Amino acid sequence: MFERFKNSPIPIWVNVFLIVTVLLMAVQVFWNYFDHQYLLDAGITIGGDPDKNVLYTTAGRLVAMIGASIFVLITQNPAQHAVVWFMSILREGQEMFIDPLFPYANSPAAPIADFGIHVVIVALEIAAFVTVYRIWRQERSSAPASALT
Repeated sequence: MFERFKNSPIPIWVNVFLIVTVLLMAVQVFWNYFDHQYLLDAGITIGGDPDKNVLYTTAGRLVAMIGASIFVLITQNPAQHAVVWFMSILREGQEMFIDPLFPYANSPAAPIADFGIHVVIVALEIAAFVTVYRIWRQERSSAPASALT
């Protein structure tokens, strides 16, 4: 597997950033599935089955993103990387506005700082997307015509 990383056209910073993103999503999955006390301390109300439905659905969607991200890390396919980064940009882009507008009670950052942090994260995700998209386009343009059909 490490040979695949060494020979991959994907820059190491993109892979490392994706691993960090996966770890952050894994923490959120843990909170939603198992650490409801953390969520309660954050001011999130868990009053019954409808609230748990939202928590577990959110966790399930994050698990799907984690699975896709791990798959992409294994395959090192630029087109698949682009899809994962596109989904991450949409997810984090929404959080960029939602988190500052509706902050957690125990949020470690002020809303404006939280927004700034998200701007940096989204900018890095856009840079990763553009990087892998360019690699994918370059691979497609240099591939023989018979390989594209």
